[in-house]
Order: sequence, then C-alpha cells, then structure tokens
Amino acid sequence: MSPMVERMVRAAKLDARLYEEVEADTTALGPATIVVILSGLAAGVGMISVRGIGGLIAGTVVAVAAWYVWAYLIYLIGTRVLPAPETKTDPGELLRALGFASAPGVIRVLGIVPFLRNFVFFIASVWMLATMVIAVRQALDYKSTARAVLVCAIGWIVQLVLLWLLQTLLR
Repeated sequence: MSPMVERMVRAAKLDARLYEEVEADTTALGPATIVVILSGLAAGVGMISVRGIGGLIAGTVVAVAAWYVWAYLIYLIGTRVLPAPETKTDPGELLRALGFASAPGVIRVLGIVPFLRNFVFFIASVWMLATMVIAVRQALDYKSTARAVLVCAIGWIVQLVLLWLLQTLLR
C-alpha cells in the first residue's frame, strides 16, 4: 500500500497520531491536496446522474476551495477566538490535517448507485465530521474534544453564513 493510501486509511480510522504526523510533515501538503481532490471527484462521480459532468468538475473545484476556506476559518477561530493555552499552529498545519480528514469522502463514489446515494452521502458526511474534529483537536493541540467540536460548529455556522451571502450576491 502506498504511503498516501496508508495515511488515508489511518485518517479514516480516526488515528490521532496520523493527524499529528501530517501536521508536522511539511511535505504532506501535496498529498493532502490529492486527498481533497479525490474526495471531491468521488462526490462528483456519486452525483453524476444528478449533476452531470459539469457537476463533477465544479464539485471538485468547490471541494478544494472549501477546504482552504475551512482551514483558514478553523485557524482563525481556533487560534483567536477559542485558543487553549497550549495552542500553537499555522494555516499549513491545518491544511494538511484537514486535507487528510477528507479521506472518508472517497466512499461517496458509491453514490453512483442511485438507491445507495443518500445513505452513502450521509455516512460520508458523519464520518468526515468525526475526522475533522479529530484533525482540529490534534492540529490545535487541544486536550478537549469538546473544544474541537465547538470550533468546528462555529466554523460551520460562519461558513453557512458566507455561502448564503455569496449566493445572495450572485443572484
């Protein structure tokens, strides 16, 4: 198994040591980007009968953009709003950890089977939420999972507001 695939499996297994490893590995940004692209492509393939090939391409581009926005939101919230005394991180560490947290998203490719789509996308979403919380806890050096959940929840609300504003402006 390739090192990147091994890391993806460990990320999906909620291996906290993996998130510490990629946080510290400055060469892991490329592989983290590939994980996000694979996850976005899998979602696009899973939704191809609904959104077509344009959705596949647009969805992948949006996945990468959302990953960057998400990482910077989490960085700002985690280091400025809710830092722990031991919090020391930079945006690159979060990009790497959160990129690998996208690994469970590759199962969304199974959404190509119409009767499985909603179930697979639901399972992938819950699984990715769990990996994101672990990645945030590790990257922000939190001792508390509850603090990581709170940072993710605030980030999610902020991202929803930003998306709503963007949609409103584009109408």
